[in-house]
Amino acid sequence: MIESLQMVAQYIADDYSGLPEVQAVALAGSVMGMGADAGSDIDLYVYAEPALSVDARLSIATRRATRYAVDNQFWEAGDEWQETVSGVAVDVTFRSPAWIEDQLDRVLARYEASTGYSTCFWYNILNAQILFDRNRWLSQLQERAKQPYPDALRLAIIAKNHPLLRDLLFSAYSHQIEKAVKRNDLVSVNHRIAAFLASYFDILFAVNRQLHPGEKKLIAFAEQRCPNLPQGFRPQIEALLQAAAQPDERMGQIVNALVDDLDALLVLEGFQINEQFHKTS
Repeated sequence: MIESLQMVAQYIADDYSGLPEVQAVALAGSVMGMGADAGSDIDLYVYAEPALSVDARLSIATRRATRYAVDNQFWEAGDEWQETVSGVAVDVTFRSPAWIEDQLDRVLARYEASTGYSTCFWYNILNAQILFDRNRWLSQLQERAKQPYPDALRLAIIAKNHPLLRDLLFSAYSHQIEKAVKRNDLVSVNHRIAAFLASYFDILFAVNRQLHPGEKKLIAFAEQRCPNLPQGFRPQIEALLQAAAQPDERMGQIVNALVDDLDALLVLEGFQINEQFHKTS
């Protein structure tokens, strides 16, 4: 499965390599992370300067597929199609080399955290398979990404995300979940649970000096890569997600248990939560 997907990815990269603007093409996503399955697609990243024209992108998509969507601007610029021969779904993201360099600087030089997913771009660069690299620009960037996890970044991620779990006066996710449950607002419950888990996993990966892989298979990834996990890690998260279908007061208890056990892990790892990460009064 993985080998066939990588072969198709290389053929596509060869198409892009003929465009002089393209500096590099890389394969990432599930094929390079937790492994492919029957639902996996090909996630390609094309680095170009100046940006490729829509006509050039359309030419490649139409040569390879009859079903395609070109010039998507919903998140990053991207194209997608289904390969006519193999039926494999392809998702291509277009990036400026300068932009991704700045994303790496953000975590490795400036130690800037995000609200969830702080180190995803670092993970993406470090774990990508380079399929084309005109002047070894991406190889050099990947070498730069092979750095130890900065302690300053670790602290910044926990400091930004920890108060959001429970401790902010009104805007903590635990309070928002509680309000949504009382209103029986199922959409809001699920929205706030997703945000809670985004910050929760960002902290957990930072504690373990693991880069954030993205939004898929996070429980399995944490169990495989994180030597230090909170007590009751998997069953508590699964209980929270199951309770979201019919929310009641149990949700508050589950959220508090998740935060309590995460705090216990932070203390065990030497973090002084009240002093370092938030004010309690």
